[in-house]
Amino acid sequence: MNEDYHIDPDPCYEQAEHKAGQYFAILLKLAESGGYAPVLTEHLRQWQHKHIRRFPWLSLFSRPPQEQGGNAGHYLNWLERTGRLDGYLERSVSYMYMRDLGQAVDDPKTQMRIRRMTARVKQRLLSSQSGGGLDMINMTGVYRWAQSEGVESAAMWLIGKLHTVATHIPEQMNAEHAQRKLIKIVFGVVLHAMEEMEEGLEPRERAERINQAIRLGYSYGLTYPFIDDLLDAKVLNIEEKARYSRLIRAALLRGTVPELELESWSESNRQLIHYVHGELREAFEYIKEQQPAGKQTVFFEQSYVFFHSQELDRVKSLSNPSYTNEELFIPVILKSSSSRLVARSVLGTAEEEGFESRTFYYGIYNQLADDFADLDADLEDGAVTPYTYYLTHHDRRPDLLNPFELYWTVVCHLIQHVYKGDAGAREVILDRAINGLKRFKARLGDTAYARRMRLLAPDAPAFNRLVQRMVRRADDVEFLDKLLRDQLAGQLKQDRQHQQLFHETVRKARDQINRILPLDPPADLPHLEEPLTMAANYSLASGGKRLRPVLTWVVGVQEYGLAAEQLTPLLRSLEYMHTASLIFDDLPTQDNASIRRGQATLHLVHDSATAELTGLLLMQRAVQEQASLKSFDPGAVLALMKYSAQRAEDLCRGQAMDLGSKGKRLTLEQLNTLCYYKTGIAFEAALIMPALLAKASSQQLDALKSYAYHAGIAFQIRDDLLDTEGDGAMLGKPVGQDASNDRSTFVTVLGLDGARRQMWEHYCLAMEALRRFPQRSGFLTQALHYMVHRES
Repeated sequence: MNEDYHIDPDPCYEQAEHKAGQYFAILLKLAESGGYAPVLTEHLRQWQHKHIRRFPWLSLFSRPPQEQGGNAGHYLNWLERTGRLDGYLERSVSYMYMRDLGQAVDDPKTQMRIRRMTARVKQRLLSSQSGGGLDMINMTGVYRWAQSEGVESAAMWLIGKLHTVATHIPEQMNAEHAQRKLIKIVFGVVLHAMEEMEEGLEPRERAERINQAIRLGYSYGLTYPFIDDLLDAKVLNIEEKARYSRLIRAALLRGTVPELELESWSESNRQLIHYVHGELREAFEYIKEQQPAGKQTVFFEQSYVFFHSQELDRVKSLSNPSYTNEELFIPVILKSSSSRLVARSVLGTAEEEGFESRTFYYGIYNQLADDFADLDADLEDGAVTPYTYYLTHHDRRPDLLNPFELYWTVVCHLIQHVYKGDAGAREVILDRAINGLKRFKARLGDTAYARRMRLLAPDAPAFNRLVQRMVRRADDVEFLDKLLRDQLAGQLKQDRQHQQLFHETVRKARDQINRILPLDPPADLPHLEEPLTMAANYSLASGGKRLRPVLTWVVGVQEYGLAAEQLTPLLRSLEYMHTASLIFDDLPTQDNASIRRGQATLHLVHDSATAELTGLLLMQRAVQEQASLKSFDPGAVLALMKYSAQRAEDLCRGQAMDLGSKGKRLTLEQLNTLCYYKTGIAFEAALIMPALLAKASSQQLDALKSYAYHAGIAFQIRDDLLDTEGDGAMLGKPVGQDASNDRSTFVTVLGLDGARRQMWEHYCLAMEALRRFPQRSGFLTQALHYMVHRES
C-alpha cells in the first residue's frame, strides 16, 4: 500500500523527546533518592534462592562444558542431562517475548505461547546438532527449516543477499558483525510474524507471511550496516557523511529516495555508495509497499525518531565537557525504544494493549547493558555513550549521573512498576542482568573487572556488594540467544578465515600448477614442425580455475599428509585430462564453441584435426603422468590408474549422452545422471585419486564420493544459472550457449527458481556427506560455498 505523506520533523521528534524526558525524570528521581537500592535488594534476596548453591564447592564437580571450552551442542546436552534445559529455554523464550514482542509474561495467553515456543525450540535444538555444533544457524540448517515452512525461495534470496552484503563491506568495517546483526533482525521480525499467526492457518498463507517477514526483516536490518555502521566507520569522509545523512533524512521525511549523484563522491567510495544506495532504495520501497493503509506514516515517523536520535549521539564529541544528563540519556531512550517499535511496525500488525509502553520502557535496559559490554571498544573509537562520557568527565563533573547506577534504576522500575513485581518478569530481568556482568567479568578478567567496578559502583555500597556477590556465586543464569550469538559470531569469523585461506590456497596452488603444466617439445623432432605441443600449451595456458587439481592437492597434502612434490604428476594428469575434455567439447561436431576461458577455442586457432589430436595427446600424457607416481605403493598406483581409466570412460559416455540429448526434453532424473557423468565424475576423481594413494578407508571414500556427486550437480546448476543470467565478461564465454544449442539444462527443465532450489538441495546433501568425512575439511566446505556463489 502506497500513500502520500510528508513528515514534519520538529513536532515529530519533539513529541517523542517529551515522552522520553518524562521517563528520564522518573528514573533520575529514583536514582538520586537511592530508592532503587532497597527495592532491588529485596528482589535479589528472593531471586537468589534459585541461583545460589548452598554448597558452592559442588559447582567444581558439575561445571558445564561451556565453561571448559566445550561447544554449543555439548553444552545443551549437558543442560538436558542435568535437568536444566527446560528452565534455560523457558527464560530465554520469555526474554524474547519481553524484549522483541513487548508482552507481559504474567498474561495466561502469553504463558501458553511461551510454553509452546519453548517446546518447539527444544525439539529443534536437540534434533539439529552435528559434531557438537548447531545446524540451525548454518546455511544447511536455514535451508532445511525453510523447506519445512515452504519458504525456500525466500531463504535462497536471503542467503544470496547476506553473501552479497558481506562482499561489499569495506575493510574498515566488520563484515561478520554486519551479517550477525542482519540475521538477528530477520530472526526478530520472523518471530513477530509467526507469533501473529492464528492457529490452524493454511500452509500457503503461513508461508506467504513468513516469506514477507524474511524480506521485511532484511530490508529493515540493512539500516544497521549501511546507515549506522557506515556513518560510524572511517570509510566516508566528513563531507560524504553529511551528504549521506541528508540523503537518509530526505528519504524518511518525503517518502522517496533521492537520486544519487555518483560524481560527487570520492572515486574510492563510488562503487560502495552505488551498491548501498541501490540496496537501501529497494528495501525502502519494499517496506513502503507492504505497509497497510494508514500505517505508513507512523512507521516512517518512528524511523525518523530512531535515525535522528542516533544522529544526535553520532555528532557528539567525547572531548566536549558540557553535555547535560538529559543530552546523554534521552537520545538513548529514544533510539533504544524506537528500534523495537520500528521492528514491530515493519509488519504493520495491530498492537496489543500495553505493547508500546512496555517496549518504550524496556529499550534502555538493553541499550545500557549493551553499552556497558561495549565500553572498551567505544572508548577506543572515541564514541560518546553515557558510560564513555562518565568515565572521561566524572572527576570534573560531579553532576553527571552514573550510567551503571541508572541501569539498576531501570531494572527496579521495570520489575516494580512496568511488570508490577511479577516473579516471572523479575526472574528474567535479574537473570539477564547478572549474566551480563558475569560475561563481562569473564572477558575482562578479575583484576580489570574489579577496577572497572570501583569506577562505576553505585552510590549504595551494601547493594553493590550484594550484586557482586551474585556475580561471583549465582548459577543457572545463561540465555540461549547469547549462546547462539557466540556460536554465530564464532562461525562467521571462522568462515571468513576459512574463506580467506581458501582463496589464498587456491591462488598459491594454481600458481604452482600453472608452472608445471607446459609441455616441452619432443627432443627427437628438431627439424620438423610439431604443432601439437604448441596447441596443447595454448589450451593449457588459457587459465581456468584449476579447481580440480587444487582439490587434489588439498586433499592429498592437507587432509592425508602426502608430500606435495610427490603429487605433481597427479596434478598434471588431472589438468591434462580436463583440458582434453574441454577441447573435445568445443569441437564443431560437439558444442561448436568459439570462446573458452576468454580466448578463441583451439579448433578456431588451428583446425579441428589439430584440436582432436591435441586432445588425444593430452589424454596419453595424463596416463604417463600417473604411471610416474613412483613414490607410492605400486598397488595404490595401479588402483588409481584403473579408477582413472574407468572415470575417463564414464566422461566419454557422459559427453555422448549430452550430445544425444540436444533437442530433447530431459527429466530431472535424466539430467542428474547426465550431470554426474559430465561434471560430478571429474570432481569425484579429484578427491578419490589422492585418497587412493593414501589408502583411505572405504567409509572415507564413500563420503568423498557422495560429496563429489552432490557438489558436482550444484556446480553444474550454478553453471546453468550463470549461462542464463550471468555476465559474459566475467564468465569468459558468451551467455545463452545452452539455449542456442537447444540443450536441456536445470534452468530449462525446472525454471530459475526450481534450479536454485535444486542447487541448494544438493548443497545441503553435499554438506551432510562431508560431515561423514573424518577430517571435517574446512577447505571442502569453502569449495562448496564457492561453487554455489561464484560469478564465473
